[in-house]
Amino acid sequence: MYEKIFEQFGFSKNESIIYEVLLKEGELSVGSIAKKSEVHRRNVYDSLKRLVEKGVVFEIFNPKENHYQAVDPHKFREFVQEKEDMLDRVMPSLQALYKSVPHKDDVFVYRGPEGWKNYMRDMLQTGEPAYFIGAKGMWLDERVKHFFPRFSKSFQEQKIPFYHLFDYEVKTKCPKILEYVGDNYKFLPPEYSSNGSIDIFGDRVNILSNGGIGGFGEDFSFTVIVNEDIADSFRKWFQLMWDLCPEEKK
Repeated sequence: MYEKIFEQFGFSKNESIIYEVLLKEGELSVGSIAKKSEVHRRNVYDSLKRLVEKGVVFEIFNPKENHYQAVDPHKFREFVQEKEDMLDRVMPSLQALYKSVPHKDDVFVYRGPEGWKNYMRDMLQTGEPAYFIGAKGMWLDERVKHFFPRFSKSFQEQKIPFYHLFDYEVKTKCPKILEYVGDNYKFLPPEYSSNGSIDIFGDRVNILSNGGIGGFGEDFSFTVIVNEDIADSFRKWFQLMWDLCPEEKK
């Protein structure tokens, strides 16, 4: 059930299965672990050794046969905190390295859920108003919607305004997204819906294809253009479309 989460912390599949079994069952022998986890006994020994080394399982010595028990899962918070502390220590030098190289005319691609997180962080980092053309409520896609409330809270704290021109179908197929975007939104006429969308903020233009109402395509990606003049041009075109679209009754 929690296998994918444990794998995010560097656990192998067998380690994830065994740790979850120990959480559910408490203290167990190697034989019992093998039986309940359906992992071969030889592999159980190897996985337990690594779990003990990671500090998430401890060994209970017994005259007949040693047993094993899971450490309180709050241990994972320690892992996260340790990584955050380490990152905080080196972040100033990492930022200095990044800023030492010009990024004024870049074109690159963000792919998948992790790319989406980068795109959202870019939006937070610029701290400037964001404009969306052909918006579809894709932030509620199953692959990213669990992260979106955290980003939404950060947007609200930074008071970053959003201006959305939604595809018309969002009205009926994905109205929930309207709860997150504030009052500055309109809908494009039905005949102008498409599979693409364009987001503009700061000096960035993000172009997404293969999108649908309420979700991304199977292998989704963002083409990112970093160029102030191009971003300014898109903002002007956005304003033209905004002015032509009728006001919505909120």
